Amino acid sequence: MTAVTPTQLVDRLTAAGAAKVGYSTGTTLLRAVMGGAILALAAAFAVTVSTQTGQPLLGALLFPVGFILLYLMGFDLLTGVFTLVPLAWIARRPGVTLSSMLRNWGLVFLGNLIGAVAVAVLMAIYFTYGFSSEPSAVGQAIGEIGHGRTVGYADHGAAGMLTLFVRGVLCNWMVSTGVVAAFLTDNLLGKIVAMWMPVMLFFYMGFEHSIVNMFLFPSGLLLGADFTLMDYLIWNEIPTVVGNLVGGLTFVGLPLYFAHRARKDVSAPTPEAPRAGAIPTPALAAGTTR
Repeated sequence: MTAVTPTQLVDRLTAAGAAKVGYSTGTTLLRAVMGGAILALAAAFAVTVSTQTGQPLLGALLFPVGFILLYLMGFDLLTGVFTLVPLAWIARRPGVTLSSMLRNWGLVFLGNLIGAVAVAVLMAIYFTYGFSSEPSAVGQAIGEIGHGRTVGYADHGAAGMLTLFVRGVLCNWMVSTGVVAAFLTDNLLGKIVAMWMPVMLFFYMGFEHSIVNMFLFPSGLLLGADFTLMDYLIWNEIPTVVGNLVGGLTFVGLPLYFAHRARKDVSAPTPEAPRAGAIPTPALAAGTTR
């Protein structure tokens, strides 16, 4: 199994971030739509398993399947570009500017939202037989998640908002660790294992992932859950996005970059510049020693 050094890892991360900025608008959106859709299906799968078996750990064990598949296929999530693209900007990779980074974030957010909401609509149809009956047990469980993680935070006021933000930070600490770990090896099995562990942890712990929530909460609204669109935006999505940004950069991207970025070797002595008019000896000019 091949592995890379920490310095090589940072080079790979900054190169990946620069590549993402270079994609056209259409390509960036397509990659993000597919990323959001596949992650939404994985979330629906995990909630279904947890509800039908009564074992939340089993759902968490299986949720990373979707996350791993979308990254192996080269699709994008907002949580990932929050970590990779700023590193390319800090490293001054050609073509990566503040405006291009913000453009990438905006397009990926939009694409993830489109993909996740599309799956939310499809799953709402599935859970209700085309809205002709009450939601199934899984649909009811999704609605309860939406209520508990919007109104539930609001009931605690500022403390609830702080808790929501911290859960967003902790989430992308783990998710970005999974994204970065996949760059440590070129072996397929190694990538799968590296991504699986931190993503399983975030899901089981109930941390807040902005793209997963783009599926769960619109699904809840479609299924008649007791919260509003503004509840979702103010008491979940917006603070979660900010928390995900802070978590990925603060605990994953920046520590790796500043600890392991390539530096010039300053240990070797700098040769003294010859004085004007000085003629080097033949032995020194030939690079030999006395």
